[in-house]
Order: sequence, then structure tokens, then C-alpha cells
Amino acid sequence: MIYGFMKLTVGGSLKAAFRPWVEGLENIPAEGPAILASNHLSFSDSFFLPAVLDRKVTFIAKAEYFNSPGVKGKLTAAFFKGVGQLPVDRSGARGAGEAAIKSGIDVVERGELFGIYPEGTRSPDGRLYRGKPGGLARVALATGAPVIPVAMIDTEKIQPPGKVVPKLMRPGIRIGKPLDFSRYHGMEGDRFILRSVTDEVMYEIMKLSGQEYVDVYATAAKRQLADEAKKKAELAKAAGKADKSS
Repeated sequence: MIYGFMKLTVGGSLKAAFRPWVEGLENIPAEGPAILASNHLSFSDSFFLPAVLDRKVTFIAKAEYFNSPGVKGKLTAAFFKGVGQLPVDRSGARGAGEAAIKSGIDVVERGELFGIYPEGTRSPDGRLYRGKPGGLARVALATGAPVIPVAMIDTEKIQPPGKVVPKLMRPGIRIGKPLDFSRYHGMEGDRFILRSVTDEVMYEIMKLSGQEYVDVYATAAKRQLADEAKKKAELAKAAGKADKSS
């Protein structure tokens, strides 16, 4: 009931304001389980994709979004639950990974749509980064569910970092044909198989999105960019002190 209400309000508002274009809706099954594997350009990806689908799709979200204190925290939790987000506790020895995999398997085994971002985090520069071989492949091989590659187009341009007011423009969504990995069913313990499955999905996403592919993890790229920004700030600070002393 909550999801239906949020679908009409949030989803309807997004569609009316931004008018996202969609290709490949016929590739989403009318019923039964499937895994939607998407590139990740923006925080809004988890809202635009469900907005254009007739079926509910469940994504993973940080547990912090669901247990913040106060009225604002309760409203935030209600919003994320309403739009189909599933909380995952990041505590524990292996962090969010195992919890996300278990949650994904539960969603798929209920016959529902499970959404996942194989890159593991948002792209720092609009390029497509190497997929992590854990979550996506393990859920697919454990359940036998088809994997549907999805490409979000231009969502990062709607609200770039530092911008409060979103830009009204038309993002796009391309949905590819389902990929069948049933030949590897039950082989989720083989890391070479996991890597192969993940790479095949990322290749299909790259073809749909037209993004430049970078064969490193997005988390590593973000760390490198942060280090470079820190060094630039330190150099600028040192240059400022030198100017004052001269």
C-alpha cells in the first residue's frame, strides 16, 4: 500500500517533471523474479528506474537512512521504504556485502525484481567502472534468476555535486535483453565464474550506455581523486603562505 502511494506521488511527479525516455520496457517480465543490473550515475537512479516500471523493484540502501532519530529520521525512513529501498546493516566483519547478497536472494526468491549496481558506488566522472564480482553474480547464480542489464543516461547531469536545485532535463533509461546464467547455477563459490558473469553483464551495460569503460573499481578511482584534490589543496595552501612571506 505504501509503495503504491509513493509510486503515484513520487514516481508520478518524477515522470511529469523530467519526462524520462525509456527503451526496452518489453524486456521486463510481467511476473516472476529478475535482477536488474544498472550503471550508477546519480542518487536519483534508484527513483527514476522504478518510476518507469509497472512492477516494484527493490534496491539496497544504507541502514542509516532507516534508523536516524527524530521526526526527520522517521520521514526519511518512510520515504525510502515507500520507494522500495531495503535497509542493509554495514556493521560486521564483512560489512554490507553479505547482508546485501542475502537480502537480494530473499527478494528474488519471493518472485520479485531486485535492483543492484555492480559498480558498488556512483561513478565519480560519468565513466563506467569495473563491476564487483560479489553481489550481482552470487545472487544470480544462487537463484537462477535472469539478469537484465540497464543503462541510466544523463541522470548525473540533473543534480551534479554541489547543486541544490535539480536541472529539468530528460534522462534516459535503456533496458537490455535478459541474460541467462543458469548454466552456472550453484557455482557461486567459484571466483572465476563470478568474475566472468560480472564482466559479461558490465559489457552489456557498456553497450547500452555508450560509456567509456575503465577497468578499475570506482571506489579506487574515488580515493585517487580525493588524494589528488587533497594534494592540490595542500600545494595551494603552501603557495599562499610563500606569497605572504615574500
